Amino acid sequence: MSSHRRRNLIRRGAPALLSAAALITGGLAVASQSSAFANTTTAEPAATTVHTHRLCSQPSKPGYMACQAEVRTDLKSQKSLGRQDTPKGFGPADLQAAYNLPKDGGKDATVAIVDANDDPNAEKDLAAYRSQYGLPECSTGNGCFKKIDQDGGTNYPAPDAGWAGEISLDVDMVSAACPQCKILLVEAKSASMDDLGAAVNQAVKQGAKYVSNSYGGSEEAADTTSDDQYFKHPGVAITVSSGDSGYGTEYPAASQYVTAVGGTSLKKDSSTRGWSESVWGTSAGGDGAGSGCSKFDAKPSWQKDSGCDKRAVADVAAVADPATGLAVYDTYQASGWNVYGGTSASAPFIAGVYALAGTPGNDVPAAYPYAHPDKLNDVTDGANGSCSDYLCKAGKGYDGPTGLGTPNGVAAFTK
Repeated sequence: MSSHRRRNLIRRGAPALLSAAALITGGLAVASQSSAFANTTTAEPAATTVHTHRLCSQPSKPGYMACQAEVRTDLKSQKSLGRQDTPKGFGPADLQAAYNLPKDGGKDATVAIVDANDDPNAEKDLAAYRSQYGLPECSTGNGCFKKIDQDGGTNYPAPDAGWAGEISLDVDMVSAACPQCKILLVEAKSASMDDLGAAVNQAVKQGAKYVSNSYGGSEEAADTTSDDQYFKHPGVAITVSSGDSGYGTEYPAASQYVTAVGGTSLKKDSSTRGWSESVWGTSAGGDGAGSGCSKFDAKPSWQKDSGCDKRAVADVAAVADPATGLAVYDTYQASGWNVYGGTSASAPFIAGVYALAGTPGNDVPAAYPYAHPDKLNDVTDGANGSCSDYLCKAGKGYDGPTGLGTPNGVAAFTK
């Protein structure tokens, strides 16, 4: 059994509460391999290795998922900011500039966030994030924000600090990509695929045309059944994190009906674009964006790579490396401003980009970037593990860790 397969097999199981100390000081450290980190205004050097902690428990039970968020533990949390202070990590203006996104767009579009367990502070924390960056109010009161359980009601599941951090990351990244979008948070009662899948179906039932899923687990033969039960929604852009364990394929990123979102390290530079990106990860593997060839899911007709007979992961990518991470505000058993990363950041961000691009046709929106590869930033440097081909190594055109590339405006996300 390969090392990445062993890692993936421990990813499923019931969620457990994480203490505030675990979220802030971090348990065991995980090395991230980017050589730079930037705040919201300037690029700053960082240690070659940064220390992170995965927010969610790593399950051992079949049929369960783990969220794909990581928090920097080598940076002190900021409970409050001085008048002249800004949060550490990239903010909305950075991401909009890096990915050439329009300043407006997405008005009245609803992006759904599907996660397990409850974040009691979700709306309050979202308000703090948006206020810090001058984004429009998004609250229950003005109809922009809505939180429901997987059955569409308000019988919220038990709270969990790890998943609450994930929820904070998700809603903040949708806000960064699409400040005018409405946000629907659907909370599954557990991290089982069946409960999370029911929450996906509920999001679609509520009218969301864009649904983000920042979780994953090992592939199983039953995944093709889950495809039809939970992810086959023509006309809905469903994004899924590719994973945070480096080279290796996870589900539901491997579903043929979703846009699998990989991850990059994002840095400011002196190029015409003003930014550069490489694969989040190293050839040593272990920590970084997930990628690979599915064992069970059929290859979609729109995917043309020749080295994988089944579904290849990923399709597109965006920043995910915690070393070049995102400013996130989270107060449920956490202390306010932190720097988060993981493909849990890139999946909701790409969902927001789809929303900026406009309502999908009655088909599979994951196909759209394949019709417009020239409208993406091709990522050609880096690797997320050891293999002999493009499935773990970046190169010109399609590759596993970053797919076809990262957003350069929204043209690649339209039919």
